[in-house]
Amino acid sequence: MIRSIGLIELNSIARGVETGDTMIKAADVQLLKAHSVCPGKYIILICGDVGAVEAAMDAGKEIGGAYVVDHLILPSIHPQLIDAIHGTNTVQEVNAIGVLEFFNIATSIVAADAAAKAAAVTLIEIRLGLSIGGKSFITLCGDVSSVQEAVEVGAVIGKEKGMMVEKSVIPSPRKELFEKLL
Repeated sequence: MIRSIGLIELNSIARGVETGDTMIKAADVQLLKAHSVCPGKYIILICGDVGAVEAAMDAGKEIGGAYVVDHLILPSIHPQLIDAIHGTNTVQEVNAIGVLEFFNIATSIVAADAAAKAAAVTLIEIRLGLSIGGKSFITLCGDVSSVQEAVEVGAVIGKEKGMMVEKSVIPSPRKELFEKLL
């Protein structure tokens, strides 16, 4: 079972590719994402045991050097987090939808993890900077009170980091809207 993730964001695509290669050679980690994001940045997202993620992150930060603009290690992640990053969580029933929007990528991962741990919600997706100007957003669903609680927890993290754009809770969403989110 995967227990930890690590993320490095760089402002150089060339150095990002090199950094990603270094990270996956440095430790026994799984590469979840490695690609450019708007506006001309590059992210590497890995997962694995905490010690392996820490070793890979140390190697990545060293090779990334001055090009590293953000990074995080998140141990003991919620079981839904990785599937939400891939947009593959299964949703059974929707009473409400919550949306959290952030100015950066790392904050959305931390906020999504905290939101899922705080309330009985399903993470639908964590969209990480691709085709949205480097911003990120989370969509989640559940009953109205759980979605409200999860959104508030995620919003607090965004506000504390100065990265919150907006939040929304939509009770009883129309079926057409929900289907477009999947």
